[in-house]
Amino acid sequence: MRQDLKDQLEALILQMYKSNILYSEAVREFKKRFIITVLEENRGNQCKAARQLGMHRNTLSRTMQELKIDVRPLRAGAKRPPRSARPVTLERKQIR
Repeated sequence: MRQDLKDQLEALILQMYKSNILYSEAVREFKKRFIITVLEENRGNQCKAARQLGMHRNTLSRTMQELKIDVRPLRAGAKRPPRSARPVTLERKQIR
């Protein structure tokens, strides 16, 4: 770990400790923020995020449920519109 990152982490831990944050709360918040960051980078794609996190897709899904992470806002605009909403394109066969 780079020294500056290690120093920042130690300062954050000291600040959390002095603010009387319990270990379990700190771990839960870290896990939640870490997973959300990876999901954001993958536009809500849980399969890709799980691979990057080094866990099985089902484990990620279960962890997201435990941490109450909603992936829907991360997927905004990522889905294709339904066929009924797509513009109609007529393709013509070329006659040889």
